[in-house]
Amino acid sequence: MSWSPARLTVLAGPSGVGKSTVAAMVADRHPEVFLSVSATTRAPRPGEVDGLNYQFVSREEFEAAARVGQMLEWAEYQSNLYGTPRQPVEDALGMGRPALLEIDLAGARQVRDAMPGALQVFLVPPSFADLRRRLEDRGTEADAQVAGRLARAEAELAAADEFDFVLVNDQLDRTVVELARLMGLK
Repeated sequence: MSWSPARLTVLAGPSGVGKSTVAAMVADRHPEVFLSVSATTRAPRPGEVDGLNYQFVSREEFEAAARVGQMLEWAEYQSNLYGTPRQPVEDALGMGRPALLEIDLAGARQVRDAMPGALQVFLVPPSFADLRRRLEDRGTEADAQVAGRLARAEAELAAADEFDFVLVNDQLDRTVVELARLMGLK
């Protein structure tokens, strides 16, 4: 199967595996890539910027957009909604730009149904212990939330075979180069 550079690529994986970092580095090195900004109803974490890290919206705004099909994918996690606004992705692809979504497993499955031609890449940690350390080192969540993310990660890691490719995020630069290669970027 050959990959078109103007294709949608889904980068999924458990929380803490480095999806945001890898996606941002691909977009930084390849300015032609449209990096989708997810919408969420959760409050911003320290240092997060509205429109850059997420589109922070009210629950009412999010639910209204989802109801009328304006979300390509969406899910609820820890009482917050997360999703990908459809129009910016379709606009980028329509202009011939490669688009990259950084989402979770449930979202990847929804995109697979909505856009079956999308390249699906699953990012995994070198080990489960490494994932635990990454989540704890972030220091952005209580121990109970970290434990919840780790429990969810176990189930997500078991679904890796659903994806076109699995990348181990053990050396960041190599992971970024490999994802760009899979996307057909020069």
